[in-house]
Order: sequence, then structure tokens, then C-alpha cells
Amino acid sequence: MDDKPEEYVEFMARYKDWVAVKRMAIYPDTKPEEVVFHLAGVRSAIDGRMFKLLGVKTEAIDAFADSKTAGMRSGYSSLAQVMQHADSAEAKAALDAACENKTLVPFAKTYLLNRLITSLKVDTAISQQAMSKAFPYLKPPKVPGRKPKAKG
Repeated sequence: MDDKPEEYVEFMARYKDWVAVKRMAIYPDTKPEEVVFHLAGVRSAIDGRMFKLLGVKTEAIDAFADSKTAGMRSGYSSLAQVMQHADSAEAKAALDAACENKTLVPFAKTYLLNRLITSLKVDTAISQQAMSKAFPYLKPPKVPGRKPKAKG
């Protein structure tokens, strides 16, 4: 059997201090969900980064979203309640603080909307975590770094 794949998914980016490389060889026995799982990893690598590259201070928006969703029940039932915060004067102030250039405010609003929704553990896109739940043999990559010693 030839080891060279006929198809592949390859994503590479290098911009200033950010580098992302995602590669996947696709063989005849590769399942579609494996490809989707990999593509979800590519998306997660670039989603948040796009806003930062534009100059949106996502940390400020994250803090606002966290404060508005703290203690709320996860799931669809809380969406209407949390969406009221997206158009508040407090949200406008947080968005303005996150954007030195006011042209970026519509993009910051998009980030805020997604952040409020995902804080409630509602997926707006296919994620590797959701794929792992549906297909247990698909495992998300381990976060690099030291692991704490096992207790006991």
C-alpha cells in the first residue's frame, strides 16, 4: 500500500509572534468525522486570534461576558436573559473600551455575542469537545505543558 495520501487538510499560518500548523493526511479508511474533528481544531486555532489581530482587546470583552453569565444556568433556556446584556449601555462601554479604533466595534460585538453564548455552554459551531462526546474515539489534543503529579 502506498503511504502517500491522495487527500489532505493542511493549514499553516505565521504572522508576527503567532504560528499555527495543522496537518492531516486523509487515507481511504479515514472517516468523515475525523476530518471534521481536524477542521474544528483549525477553526479553534484561528477564531479568537482574528479578533486580536484586528486590535480588539478580547480580554475586556471576556471579563464583561463572564460577569454577565456568572451563576446563570447553562443551556438554551438562559439565552434570552443573557442576550439582554449584549445591547446594554454597560456592553457598549465594554466594547468601546475594547476598541481603540471605533471601526472595530461591529467585530467586537460579534465576539461579545459568541462569547456570551459559549459562556452558557451552547455551541455556535462544531467543536472538538462536542465531536469527542459524539465520537468517543476522537480525542482532543492535550494542552502542552507540565501535568500535575497524581495525588495519592
